[in-house]
Amino acid sequence: MRFAFCPSCGARLGERPLGDDGMVPWCERCGRPWWDAFTTAVICAVIDERGRTALIRQSYGDTGRFVCVAGFMKPGETAEEAVRREVLEEIGQQVEDVRFIRSYVHQGKDMLMLGFAAHVRERPFRLSDEVAEAVWLPPGEALERLKNSRIAALLVRETAEKELKSE
Repeated sequence: MRFAFCPSCGARLGERPLGDDGMVPWCERCGRPWWDAFTTAVICAVIDERGRTALIRQSYGDTGRFVCVAGFMKPGETAEEAVRREVLEEIGQQVEDVRFIRSYVHQGKDMLMLGFAAHVRERPFRLSDEVAEAVWLPPGEALERLKNSRIAALLVRETAEKELKSE
């Protein structure tokens, strides 16, 4: 999101050179810069004790493809807390261990996605209203189902590679 008006006072923003950043949006009234904003979300490769990955098909938007569990972070919440909350809310699995894999830029949505491996002990799925279906798949099958989902496929591939290295 690019600000045209100051979020604090509502004045139209100008531009001012600021250090190494070059020209940045600036509020003359408040005397401060307003950096372009982006949304932060978590995306999770949910892995059970047998090494399978949980994928979901959402009940809204693009309902024809499988994706990883993901969601927006809430104010005051750490990324790890967001992972635990989203996995519990969307598929009813209790996360036992959370490991950061890496961050991904979702170009079309001005979004930073923080990718995690979320380890669980498999329990029956309890799906939220946002989820139409959830399945457990071995990594290879999960990657096949994710072939049209760039970030989720990268996360599952990178998680599988890290899991093999740590064994």
